[in-house]
Amino acid sequence: MSKNIQVKRLPKDPGPAAWNSILPAASGYPQLNDDITADWVVVGGGFTGLAAARRLSQLVGDESIVLLEANHLAEGPAGRNSGFMIDLPHDLNSETYAGAHEHDLQQIRLNRAAIDFARDMAEEYGMAPEVFNPCGKVTAAGSSRGGQHIESYRKHLESLGETYQLMNAGEMKNWTGIEFYHQGLFTPGAVMIQPAAFVRKAAQGLSSKVIFFEKSPVIGIETGEVHRLNTPSGSVKAKNVILAVNGHIQSFGFFPRQLLHVFTYASMTRALSSTEIKQLKGVSDWGVLPADPMGTTVRRSSDYMGSGHRVVVRNHATLNQNMEVTERNLRNAAKLQERSFARRFPMLKDVDIEHRWGGRLCLSWNSMPAFGEVEQRIWSAACQNGLGTVKGTLSGMMAAEQAVLGKSELLSEFLEHQAPSKLPPEPFLSLGANMTMKWKEWQAGIEL
Repeated sequence: MSKNIQVKRLPKDPGPAAWNSILPAASGYPQLNDDITADWVVVGGGFTGLAAARRLSQLVGDESIVLLEANHLAEGPAGRNSGFMIDLPHDLNSETYAGAHEHDLQQIRLNRAAIDFARDMAEEYGMAPEVFNPCGKVTAAGSSRGGQHIESYRKHLESLGETYQLMNAGEMKNWTGIEFYHQGLFTPGAVMIQPAAFVRKAAQGLSSKVIFFEKSPVIGIETGEVHRLNTPSGSVKAKNVILAVNGHIQSFGFFPRQLLHVFTYASMTRALSSTEIKQLKGVSDWGVLPADPMGTTVRRSSDYMGSGHRVVVRNHATLNQNMEVTERNLRNAAKLQERSFARRFPMLKDVDIEHRWGGRLCLSWNSMPAFGEVEQRIWSAACQNGLGTVKGTLSGMMAAEQAVLGKSELLSEFLEHQAPSKLPPEPFLSLGANMTMKWKEWQAGIEL
């Protein structure tokens, strides 16, 4: 039975996508202004959509693939994250990121498959080390409470048979250049990326096999034997569609009352001067995840293509089920980040913040993806539960394999999950979730 799906709203991303803003201007891709046909359409040009497009290109031979991006590439959530590709358990609903033993072992296998896929992209498309850096990550604590989280996480990693290295206060200072952190836990399997540069380079590498259109949001789908995807000034007819749009999937009418729309917020400094770089000391590229999941993520990045040496701090989270943030949300985040930056970088007290922004996350109550065939030959690869770089890549790969192959060994393991659970009704959901997050931020103390 054919349907006429009208997209209820288009995503709104507050502030600039800073990682993209600090790069040289991109030449970009055209807007869709005609009525065209294709064998496959991927909707969404983030990590999920790019992975889906690449995996399709490996599987479908000479069949045509079109990718539609609502904004410019790397301007949406893909250009707004902190740039960690994490292989180990990282459940944001957990007190210490860890989950059940067998589930975590499975997630590690799947996450590493996604990172290997991204690594192949980086190698094939000639990405520089500043864009894709397999340097591991550090989970760090600035308080005794944070240290307790690290000890709990350490025990869990040991039970999983995972390699780690504890770092004391002196080692943390030598590495970061700051005295804030008392303890760290290093794990070698994570990758740090410049997310906007990764997206740009991946698209450039795929452009010989995939036709890209920017500023071409899908505003409606007429389903049928051949689907018609309408944009404001054109359309694509295609038999097969992959919706790689994360939480925006609900705007298409799918997964009602099953997804949580959380915004996280970040600030990026201006480029540091040579004097400030000497004052800061430490290594030139590092990233710290907070021992408490509600704490502050910090990233220091070195110069890439004239972008300069910069510091990013990310903290604060709000549930906004209408997928839009308020000015108050942004002001509150700015205050918290100014305080967090000052605590950690007193030697950079004269360094201004150049960019502030918010980024959309999609979570489910039970940390499950919104995945699968939602209409005949329309697949959803959505709800990445706060790990868009890794789980988005994985979800895109798996959607392509399900659509083309029907089954594979990796897909069988990936499909061992439940559907996203139903959410409590409003206004109890938003009131309760935002109060809980505020309480957890207060509990995080100095880790925030």
